[in-house]
Order: sequence, then C-alpha cells, then structure tokens
Amino acid sequence: MRTVDVSAVKKASRRSDSDLLAWWREARFGLFIHWGLYAIPAGVWRGKRVPYIGEWMMFREKIPVATYEKIAARFDPKRFDAKAWVKLAKDAGQRYLVITAKHHDGFAMYDSASNPYNVVQRTPFARDPMRALARECRKQGITFCFYYSQDLDWHHPDGAWNTWDYDEKKKDPDRYLREKVLPQLRELLTNYGPIGMIWFDTPITLSKTRSARIRRFVKKIQPQCLVSGRIGHGLGDYSLPRDNFLPPARLKGDWETCATLNHTWGFKKHDHAWKDPQTLITTLVDLASKGVNYLLNIGPDANGVVPAPSARALRAIGAWLKVNGAALYGSSPSPFPYEFPWGRITTKGRTLYFHFFQKPPRSFQLRGLKTAVKSVSALADGKTKFAFQESTDDATGTPVLTIDFKGFKVTRPVTVVAVTLKGDPAVVPGTLQQPDDSLTLIGPMARVGSDAKQPAMRMGGNGLTENWRHPEDWLEWTFTVLTPGTHEVTVVTTHQHLEPWSGGHTLRLTCGDQSLRRITKRERILPGLRSEYFPQIATRFGRMRFDRPGTYTLRLQATRLNLKKSGKTYYSDGGMQFCEIQLRPV
Repeated sequence: MRTVDVSAVKKASRRSDSDLLAWWREARFGLFIHWGLYAIPAGVWRGKRVPYIGEWMMFREKIPVATYEKIAARFDPKRFDAKAWVKLAKDAGQRYLVITAKHHDGFAMYDSASNPYNVVQRTPFARDPMRALARECRKQGITFCFYYSQDLDWHHPDGAWNTWDYDEKKKDPDRYLREKVLPQLRELLTNYGPIGMIWFDTPITLSKTRSARIRRFVKKIQPQCLVSGRIGHGLGDYSLPRDNFLPPARLKGDWETCATLNHTWGFKKHDHAWKDPQTLITTLVDLASKGVNYLLNIGPDANGVVPAPSARALRAIGAWLKVNGAALYGSSPSPFPYEFPWGRITTKGRTLYFHFFQKPPRSFQLRGLKTAVKSVSALADGKTKFAFQESTDDATGTPVLTIDFKGFKVTRPVTVVAVTLKGDPAVVPGTLQQPDDSLTLIGPMARVGSDAKQPAMRMGGNGLTENWRHPEDWLEWTFTVLTPGTHEVTVVTTHQHLEPWSGGHTLRLTCGDQSLRRITKRERILPGLRSEYFPQIATRFGRMRFDRPGTYTLRLQATRLNLKKSGKTYYSDGGMQFCEIQLRPV
C-alpha cells in the first residue's frame, strides 16, 4: 500500500488553518458517494419497500448483527470502475470526492487490518475499492477524501445506537475508540496517500473530550487533512448544517451543504425522485453566493453502477460549469447578505457575477452597490457589453445601478453577467426595498433582543432562530423604503421534514404605530427546493402601509409560544424556528 510522503506532511504542518482551507474554498463543488452493504437490499427488506433512506435499514428494522453480516456474502460489484467514477466527478466539474470508508452499519469498505469486518475479508469481491479510487483521484486531479462514522456504529458492541443487540448500560465509548475508530483512522491516513478530509458524521453521543481526541489524532498523522464540522462540539475546520439544507442568507465562516440527487443517500431501487439539472445548478449558484460548498451525493448500486439519472444530471452541471465556472470556482459570497428575487451574486476580487435565474427586464436595477462600476459584460462570450448608469435615489440617498440589457442572450438555466468594479465591493448595510417594491426581512439581519436582561433565543449559524421559547425575546429589523405603498405581510417559519412543525404561536408585529397579531398556521407551503426538506410555512398577518420613503423599524415578538409543539428533538433544541418576514406590494 502507498504511504504518506513524510516531507509533505511536515511541510503541511507549518501551514495556517486558513491555508489548509484554500483548496476547499477554491473547489466549491464536490462528489459524495454512499456505497456499502445497504446497496444490496436496495431499500427492500423482507419483501417490503422501506420509506426511509436506504443506508439506515439496519437501524430502522433493528436487524441483528448476525443477520446483517450475512449480506456481505452477496457483495460482488463486478462492474465497479474506479476510473469511471472519478471521471464522472471530473466531467461534473467537481473538485473533490468523499466516499464512505465506514458508515453507521460498521462495515469497512476498504482493507482494514485492524478489524476483519471489511470488504476484503468478508465479501466475494475481496478487493479494496478505496485503493483504486485514491489512485484514480491522483491521476485525474481530484482531491480524495474519506467519510467515517465516528460515533454511530451498529456492529461494534460499544458503538452508539445498537440497543437491540447490546446492552446500552454496558457500552464503553473509550473502548470503541481504542479498538476500532483510532486504528481504522490510522489505516485511512497512512495507507492511501495524502487525504484531503475526513468527513465525520452524526456527533450524537461522543463527548467534547472524545471528539477533541479524534481531531488531534487525525492532525498528528496528516496535519493538512481537514476535519468536517460533524466531528462535533465546534471542533471542525468548517461547519455543516443539516442534510439537504439551503441557508436563507449569507453565512459567517466556512460552510458545506451535503445533498442528495433523489431522497436517499445509499442506493434504493424504487427512489426515482431525481432532481433536474436546472434545480441542481441553481442550488449550486445559491450556495456559492452564500459562501457554502456543495457536496452532491450519488449512491451506486450493488454492482458498482452509478444510476443513469445521477450521471446525466452531474454531466449537465459540468457542461454549465465549463462555460460559467469562472463565476463559481474560488468565488467569495455576495457582498449583499440577502437573496434577490431575480437570482444571486458571487464575488471574485473586484468582479461581481450576477447569476440570473430568468431573463431580466431591459432596464435592470440593483440598489445598494456603493462601489463605482467599470464595465458590464456577458460571461458566456466575454464580448457582449452592456451600457449602464449610476445614480442616487433622491429621497433616501441609496445608490442605484441601472443596466441596459439590450441584446441579452439567455443561456439556460442560469445566465451569468460579469460586473467589473473600480474598487473592492462595498454595499449599503441593512435591507433595501427591491425594484419590484418587495421587502424580505431575514433572521440573520435582525437584531436579537429581549425585554428580560438577556435573550435566551439566539440566531443559529445556519441562519435560523434557536431556542425561541420565551415571549420576552424579540427580533428587530431596520430597513429602507424607496417607494411608498401598502404591503401584504407574511411570516415564514420552518421545521425539519422528519419532525413535527412547531406551530400555533401567537406573534405580534409592530412598526411605528402599526401593529399586527396572528397565530402561526400552516396556511401554505412556499414553493422551491428549500421547502422540500425544510418546509417554508407561511402565515399571512395582514397589511402594513409605508407612507413615505425612508428608514423604518419593525419588531417581531411572541405573545404566546406553543411549547407543547416545540420540545427538544434530534434536530432542534426546541422553540419556534423562524425564517423570514415577506412584505409584498398590494
């Protein structure tokens, strides 16, 4: 087996943490691969289709270890082709690859000398697919990374969450780390060359001390290897929100969203709910505009074949990136902390890239850009130039950029325009009314306060409220109205789709002498991919009128919280999960 270049490790150990993340920030887009024994039942157990994600079958069906182990005797993926898998990632424009070395079922998909429960010793395949993938990634210029389930392990007696085979009271997490986790991590970090990242998962039961021990262990062997946010306790090199989560706004720090192409991670033969390329490309753009990497998953079948719809979708993304990749790779988030109704913005130095999700009007306006513009051109051909004008709104002093999009050519699904600035981008702080007269007040732009000494509620790093369980707490926004008028007001809350919605809260909105009060109800689910996994639940509150241009302040506060529906769960620490307030012109 190939060992780590010691000189490279010593050199990497002198790099700063920010240097270690440089390749990852440049990449922006990666391939996730969930492949293991669960690909054999493929979502069917004892003749019945299971409704949940495929790789959780052992846990959900409480399959005994002795029974589940027998599946390994059927694992013989004769069509596995490491070269083709890595080429698919390259064709898709993905810069790194993360594959499951050991998932929650405890089965090692590599040649583990420290534990015989692995693909070489227990299957007819009897080969190490990770060695072939590591070799191909080096050849094709893709950064190779491992997924490793450090906490959940339903095979080991001391691993978390197998309570049907093992007595919970007798579990010894330290013995599990000593016997399995650390020896296997050493193998992964010494036998496959330089590893870009260990993608840890589900930090549910391990203490901060144990998570810190795992992190130190990884960094001692390969200091340059990134540790994902799911090491737990804030010890990762970057942060990870929940699966399939699309943040509502630009996030602070470094983030990554892992997402599925259908609804499962491991292969399920009856899950054909494939996301279309247009949705995937707009999602990639949306995440990049907020400083978030996109780790998109495939689940090969038991023969080693990537489902054809997955391959087609990935290649479609790659075709778009060949034309527009300059606007994504190595990009920084938008200088504006909020979304736009027309699309998104990414940044590279003194260039802003406008990503249009539909054809813009001939006379297009962007409000709030303070830096002077040098030129505006189409990215696809680099030749088409657009005339523009810079002005200032008389009533509010807001800078307004107006672009004449005569000759604009749509390149579906997202058309990119490069706006070159005369200096570093600077924008007006706060929320501005958009040219369509709409206003959206998002959580991350609110001031968190309380009528008590200190608010118990906080704004989570993922852009949603956490622990909103006390009526004394409130959110407050300052925003600028350019065009007076009457607006329909809607409050949007959310929840993780696997858990019940926390509704029935009585909320009050106040803005000057105007006040609205309503109980949050599931009146409608807003459309869009974000609602697929975290439903955007809208409650209409009534109307507010703004009689003059200028600055306004709006406060959202609960008069009664329905805590019976907002208890602590696996995904939430309880309370109302607030997203945004929408103000739409009547």
